[in-house]
Amino acid sequence: MTTGTDPLAPLAQLDGVPEAVVEVRKNVDRLYGHRVMRRRAGEVTSEAALRGARASAALDGADWPLEEVRRRTDFGADPGARTVGAALRLSAEAGQLLGVWRTSPLQVLARLHLLAAGDGDPAAGRPRRDGETAAPLFPLELGATEGEAPGGPVGELPPPPPPAEAAARLDQLAGLLAARAERPTGGAPALVAAAVVHGELLALRPFGTHNGLVARAAQRIVLTAEGLDPKAICPAEVGLAELGTAAYRHALLGYLEGTPEGVSRWLVHCAAALGLGVRESTAVCEAMQRGMV
Repeated sequence: MTTGTDPLAPLAQLDGVPEAVVEVRKNVDRLYGHRVMRRRAGEVTSEAALRGARASAALDGADWPLEEVRRRTDFGADPGARTVGAALRLSAEAGQLLGVWRTSPLQVLARLHLLAAGDGDPAAGRPRRDGETAAPLFPLELGATEGEAPGGPVGELPPPPPPAEAAARLDQLAGLLAARAERPTGGAPALVAAAVVHGELLALRPFGTHNGLVARAAQRIVLTAEGLDPKAICPAEVGLAELGTAAYRHALLGYLEGTPEGVSRWLVHCAAALGLGVRESTAVCEAMQRGMV
């Protein structure tokens, strides 16, 4: 059994992160204690998955109303529909991949990309190769409906590393996650681990397409697998969309800088997004309690 120090642990002590972790934990626990969760938890999970998928698709360029996502059955008619369908498939299968994630996260990432890209894509499930580019992470600008927009213009993301470097860093990430799975309690909080997985996948963009969808699905898997949100009822994707793509990109640029201030900005942004996801599902529980759902 691995007994060494969790290399992510110092990140949990960066400025603003301990407070964000405590606040999120408190709000998640309050949601799990809601009386609706005692008898309708499965329905809350299903609704969270739907809302999270809708938001993740919006961040990937297909900003559909929730009721349109709920109503539609054909998701192959056009690029937007295919994006929504991809997000729904990832959301539906994420919970079934928890056991594999604990031992083989790279296998899960390949599976997530295969689900997103579909069997008809010859590159589905495999990383980028030399000469292949990665699709943009933010093809559609979403304005913020929560939080404050970054002051001034937000810079563009740098290109992802070459495939060989991306593959090496993915191996390092997989090793870190495997060590966490074997380590007794006492490492970095699940929120920090999930945000790092999310950030690394956005930084590396290991696949040619759907990297944002895969990164957000992987974050959800970590939050579930590590016990912060075991029933997957807190759709952080909703919060990321509500905070807007400018803030998302600004926070990610901080992560890419690698400075304590930049990484803290990313972790706090992910915590804020999760908090908004908690609020979304709290509203769902309240509607269920009033008989409106």
